[in-house]
Amino acid sequence: MPGDISSAARALLHVPEAKRARLCACLFAGAARACAHMEQGMGLHPRWGDGTLSAAARLFPLADEPPLDDAEYLACTIRVLRAVHGRIG
Repeated sequence: MPGDISSAARALLHVPEAKRARLCACLFAGAARACAHMEQGMGLHPRWGDGTLSAAARLFPLADEPPLDDAEYLACTIRVLRAVHGRIG
């Protein structure tokens, strides 16, 4: 969902560029862990929530949402979209 992409990109934007790849991987791993937890009928994951990328991202500080023409925000959004694409492509 668009809100998931935005939340993840804002979490990445809040950290230095050198830490973004690691945080992005962490967000996706946490969301996957929570999704599996939910699919097993165990309800919300105690740390990662409901299995959405947004829930995982919101465990971390989020930058205020900048305009879409902000180059750093676009780079973060592209990183998240590439990670999504890598999981479905």
